[in-house]
Amino acid sequence: MRRPNRPKAPVQTALLTIVLLVLAILLLEGLHRLYHRSYEETQVPNDCFAAAAATGESAVPKIVCLTFDDGPSCHTGEILDILAEQQVPATFFVCAQEINEPYLPLVAQIAAQGHQVAMHSATHKYSRIYQNTDAFWQDIKALRQALEPYLPLDSLTWLRFPGGSTNTVSHKYGGSSIMKTLKTQTEEKGWHWIDWNVCGEDATAAHPDAAQILKNIQEDAKGHDTCVVLLHDAKAASHTAEALPEIIRWFQAEGYTFYTVEQMSELQSGDK
Repeated sequence: MRRPNRPKAPVQTALLTIVLLVLAILLLEGLHRLYHRSYEETQVPNDCFAAAAATGESAVPKIVCLTFDDGPSCHTGEILDILAEQQVPATFFVCAQEINEPYLPLVAQIAAQGHQVAMHSATHKYSRIYQNTDAFWQDIKALRQALEPYLPLDSLTWLRFPGGSTNTVSHKYGGSSIMKTLKTQTEEKGWHWIDWNVCGEDATAAHPDAAQILKNIQEDAKGHDTCVVLLHDAKAASHTAEALPEIIRWFQAEGYTFYTVEQMSELQSGDK
């Protein structure tokens, strides 16, 4: 006697349906990826990110800007020689105090070697420059006049406030809102200002030696993919040039690329 055909178990039917559905989804996903691989945009907006993107690394390169305040000085020539030997650019925030005057012609050499010259102060005297905003801009005017024989003034569009933009010493002379006003006025002029996030502490009263300056920088740089390093090109900073080669080698070993402040800004804004 022929047995009647039994219907497939409901569970088996459900499993077969699920398997077919998964296969259909995978097929559609494969076609989707193939389409976008053929027609997607392949140009990288900024070439400096291309290598990192190709290797699957972070799209943000590790950046370091070496900045030197208060020069030019008797140490400028040695600093420039080291930078040239290591092929590293830097930014010099210069002054025009009496102590700087014999070395001001070096500003032309700084620029000629591909470094950035930026504004710091003519006098660097807090009690004078922070009396009010007019006093500050008169000081910057005097600085620009002192630098005019050595480089085009239109190249001077970056500045660093003496003591940094967060200093509270200025409040003693010009009131609690003076720094906020000065930052706004700087931007209204179409200029730029910058502080730092890594400090060598090379101009402190402790007068650290080269090894301690390097250690200070290593400690401050921890956790930063972008480092703006404060160093000093001043007579009193007698160990800065000595520390500089090791500072450069350490950042290189840590995978950083060196830029001037202006180059860094252009890089981060996507400009060429």
